[in-house]
Amino acid sequence: MPIIIELDVMLARRKMRSKELAERIGITEQNVSLLKSGKVKGVRFETLERICEVLDCQPGDILIYEPGEDAEG
Repeated sequence: MPIIIELDVMLARRKMRSKELAERIGITEQNVSLLKSGKVKGVRFETLERICEVLDCQPGDILIYEPGEDAEG
């Protein structure tokens, strides 16, 4: 998939754990883990908005488009 999710990078920059992010945006730790690993087919704009608000970032800081990338193998 040509969309790369760099949520783990932004969490590291903000020195925040997945658990704290999950609590602050109102989703489970498991869902944060799935987002970090890129094993999701989509993300609600509402969730993306809360992530950006909590991490003080832009969507482009955590979602990268790389043509030709194939995460499935």
